[in-house]
Amino acid sequence: MTAATLHIAAPTFAERTGLRIADAITGYVRRRMERRAERRALAIDLLREQQARKTTDPYVLEKALQMIGSRSR
Repeated sequence: MTAATLHIAAPTFAERTGLRIADAITGYVRRRMERRAERRALAIDLLREQQARKTTDPYVLEKALQMIGSRSR
């Protein structure tokens, strides 16, 4: 092989730059996905915790509506 053939086989400056940009975008998207997954997991945990709590008084909403002068349901 000649030197010209080896030079053509190597990626050009534009190709290397494109690959770097693609890697940067891929890393950014992966970080966003991970953060979103963490937030989603936290939200699900909080929702489960809220749903697991039992209210001691089933008429809390009724009392709150009466206090603001609204009719009950």
